[in-house]
Amino acid sequence: MEFSTLMLEIPDMPEKDLFCNFMDGLQNWAEQDLQRCGVQDLATAMAVAEQLVEFKNGDSKGKPRTFPKVNQGKDGGEKASSHKEDPPRHVDNKEGKEKRGDYIKGKAKSKDFNFHGSFKKNSVRTAEQEEKKARKLDSFLEEEDMGIPYDDVVIIRQSEKPGEPSEITVNCPDKRGLGCDLCRIILFFGLSIVRGDVSTDGKWCYIVFWVLGKSTTRWSLLKKRLSGACPSCSSASVIYYYRSELQHPKPPDVFLLKFCSSDRRGLLHDVTEALCELELTIKKVKVSTTPEGRVMDFFYIKDTRELLHTKKRQEDAFNHLKTVLGDGMISCEIELAGPEIAACSQGSSFLPSAITEEIFSLELPDKHPSGSLSSSSVSVTVDNSLSPAHTLVQILCQDHKGLLYDIMRTLKDYNIQISYGRFSANRSGNCEVDLFIVQADGKKIVDATKLNALCSRLRMELLRPLRIVVLSRGPDTELLVANPVELSGKGRPLVFYDITLALKMLNTCIFTAEIGRHVIGDREWEVYRVLLDEGEGFSVPKNKIEEEVRKMLMGWN
Repeated sequence: MEFSTLMLEIPDMPEKDLFCNFMDGLQNWAEQDLQRCGVQDLATAMAVAEQLVEFKNGDSKGKPRTFPKVNQGKDGGEKASSHKEDPPRHVDNKEGKEKRGDYIKGKAKSKDFNFHGSFKKNSVRTAEQEEKKARKLDSFLEEEDMGIPYDDVVIIRQSEKPGEPSEITVNCPDKRGLGCDLCRIILFFGLSIVRGDVSTDGKWCYIVFWVLGKSTTRWSLLKKRLSGACPSCSSASVIYYYRSELQHPKPPDVFLLKFCSSDRRGLLHDVTEALCELELTIKKVKVSTTPEGRVMDFFYIKDTRELLHTKKRQEDAFNHLKTVLGDGMISCEIELAGPEIAACSQGSSFLPSAITEEIFSLELPDKHPSGSLSSSSVSVTVDNSLSPAHTLVQILCQDHKGLLYDIMRTLKDYNIQISYGRFSANRSGNCEVDLFIVQADGKKIVDATKLNALCSRLRMELLRPLRIVVLSRGPDTELLVANPVELSGKGRPLVFYDITLALKMLNTCIFTAEIGRHVIGDREWEVYRVLLDEGEGFSVPKNKIEEEVRKMLMGWN
């Protein structure tokens, strides 16, 4: 109980800060397992962490994995009996209460979870039932050889020579959409996948990506984020057991970042880059410029680390933005957004029907914008004759940024699983993809209608992963970019970053910008609307703007 003793020395610290400090002090494997369970309070975190430590210690000594003994309480709930090897707790036997100072002034007495990890009331289980389930899970782990160390879930081997790819290996239990989640994270870190191999039996998967990165790539953070996306394997006998009882993790809080600054070219991109470095995801933005040359920006953001409610995390954000903006920053505030903002998924502005018909059509266009691909440059074919159990999908196309992510998110939305896959891109920019796939029921796809629909959607997503158009809005020029949102609600990473970078390189100023979500037909889209500043010196043609933004988003620059 070292952490409890330390907390007694800081009696006025808010419980949220205590919880964050406790999580920060855990080893990576334990922190990730608690996050996967959606643990949101200190008492539950400490209780589950104790179970993890007991599990890990018992496992390392060759002892069987067991759950704490549980006895029925008078009120029909449960109370945990002490382990012989545990240090004695300070309990007043006459009253049956913990003494003051034993556990954060009694805060450990959670309504739904007692100290030794036993759920009360509606989750009553006998010790025999717990141990029986534990033995069953242990047997499954041994049969499937799933007991691998947490640090081996993701292994990154950095390239030794410039220009050579680094290797990322993922070895973990399988889940639907895992490949999509991993590709999204890799894309967020600005890496390009040049080769990939995927193999799974439906229970366990082995994935290898060869990626080209930057000298500034934060590899240790990338490993942490990739590990966080993988299902737990280091504590399957503990965390999996409690997963059904714990509530589903609530979505991250939405915060409003407001700052005022002196205007300058490229300011919005520099702020966007700073937020990406802080792992703050932009959900919505409103940017405006005053006649006095000041910029007032409103960013609705989510924190990947889920620590933005703490004073330290906010101070880190302030300091980083101050470094970027310099003396030009006039004011900066971060506050929790109201529930009406957090729950809002629709765009706040109206989209004209002419725009929606032009850029949101799911049909392949007869004419292709400058710089985009033609339909003949993408080939998607299927074959059911090569494998008795799988459908083979073969794709030949030109490479672009996030290509593997676009394939994976499409298959995820169609609830299709990859049993084996291989991806490669050559130096000339051509890609070959072979995927052996099955439906959710584990069978190959034999329905011709389903196969045609899948091929058409894949062809469309590879031809037009993003929709880009520059048009006139009255006397002004507006850039509009849209990308489809996954059924899980997650959007494509770094789109706004690439848009602002392209405009900065064109030396084009932004007057206003807005990000919103719109449901068009049966799909949800993330829409970026940027009104360009056509002040003195504005001379970039519309087709040039569209071409350069497209190149940046597709990675063709």
